[in-house]
Amino acid sequence: MAEVSLERVTESERAGFLTTELRIQIGTILGVWASWEALAQSGLFYRDIVPSSLRVFAAMWRHLTEAEFYHHLGVTSYEVLVGFAIGSIAGIGLGILFGVRRFLGRVMDGYILALAPAPKVVFLPILMVVFGIGVGSKIAMAALSAFFPVVLSTVAGMHLINPTLIRVGKMFNASPWQMVTKVYLPSLVLPVVTGLRLGLGVAIIGTLVAEIKLAKAGLGFLAIQNYELFRIPEMYSVIIIIFALAMGANAIMTKLTDRLTQRGMPKVEVSGAA
Repeated sequence: MAEVSLERVTESERAGFLTTELRIQIGTILGVWASWEALAQSGLFYRDIVPSSLRVFAAMWRHLTEAEFYHHLGVTSYEVLVGFAIGSIAGIGLGILFGVRRFLGRVMDGYILALAPAPKVVFLPILMVVFGIGVGSKIAMAALSAFFPVVLSTVAGMHLINPTLIRVGKMFNASPWQMVTKVYLPSLVLPVVTGLRLGLGVAIIGTLVAEIKLAKAGLGFLAIQNYELFRIPEMYSVIIIIFALAMGANAIMTKLTDRLTQRGMPKVEVSGAA
């Protein structure tokens, strides 16, 4: 009985904490909205620099009811997802290779650490020359952006794998593919998911930056087009929609990370001839 009552108290306290947290979040949003509206009505800024939130919401509604908006949304989504997939697969594959071949990993470590913090936008002119100004360069930008967080997380995870698991796999004469699928990947779940979460965020940023610089379609293109035409409420509405979509993607990755954390590391089983 004592254990049950203690568990109920803990759940009650947790529910109370979440309620307080939610209240603070809602209060913050309302405070920002009130400050925005006060600035819009104050006349301190040039016309439309800080438009009324009502005009921004109206512009957002127009975007969401136009077929053209979903064309731009589809282009950006395609560029982000394909680029993210390419960069993630390359990052996981090379991360495992560098972890297994430690000498090769040490050789490449300097290059990766030097390029990882560099702003990827500096590579955009090269990508546009190679892949053109269409979706190809935006996909390449997303892939390049996502690659580095994923490969760094994978390499770090490889260094933390229990050596006993590797020795057991080798004792059973596991093939390289079995080592990857039965030993490495199960032990890399949480580091890889963390890298994927970071990679998705920078892939979105890289794609939008590329679209803003030079593109024919996409949400970044739509935002900069509204800016150039001085349709400021429309520009803000696109930015808010992008922010909401990015938050949704981050929430999905967070849920995935939390679920894997709660379940713990998968059990590793290696089968093969002794």
